[in-house]
Amino acid sequence: MQNVKFHELGTVDYKKAWDFQEKLFDEVTESKLKGDGKLHYLLFCEHPHVYTLGKSGQNANLLIPDEMLKKINASFYHINRGGDITYHGPGQIVAYPIFNLEAFGLTLKQYIHLLEQVIIDCLQEYDIKADRLEGATGVWLDPGVKGRERKICAIGVRASRFVTMHGLAFNVNTNLDYFRYINPCGFADKGVTSMQVELNRPVDIEEVKDKLLNHFMHRFQFTCERMPISIA
Repeated sequence: MQNVKFHELGTVDYKKAWDFQEKLFDEVTESKLKGDGKLHYLLFCEHPHVYTLGKSGQNANLLIPDEMLKKINASFYHINRGGDITYHGPGQIVAYPIFNLEAFGLTLKQYIHLLEQVIIDCLQEYDIKADRLEGATGVWLDPGVKGRERKICAIGVRASRFVTMHGLAFNVNTNLDYFRYINPCGFADKGVTSMQVELNRPVDIEEVKDKLLNHFMHRFQFTCERMPISIA
């Protein structure tokens, strides 16, 4: 069984979190190349309003000009993960696993499948039925029901030498108005939702984080070492 160093970063600027990820990614890669391969990290955080566009994404999926970004107090980054455009903001749990997949015995496809399952399991605890949508990553409600499909968790990862970074964005109490300014993950014909919307009440995000971590540990079969840190 693997051991994972877990950091709860709180609310942190996107670029600071990205730089921190890159540092840990380099550490994990170096450990692997030296023949160890047992170093892994998992980060949980929230971000101030920000849009990120993956390397295969289309600029046209950001539907507003730079001046509007300033008005809504949001920033924008081109980043090195897969996938198209997404939004991060307060009330959304962002998880960044920096795992050596070979140590877990996983392919990249299996890894993404497990990320999706972690969210599906977590939502089941709140009696929210979620699933996958064929041809799209992430976790969805009413997948395949035309006009009802809505994404509750976006997934976009980068992997090099089978070491991962970036990860998932799980809408808990997220302000969904910010999704109106993009075609989320490149889809113009599908919606987004949050736990708050589905349950018709605010949700204790710290409670969700605890449950989410437990489901990560269960699905990926690792023990967790909590590492207090601040990079704000």
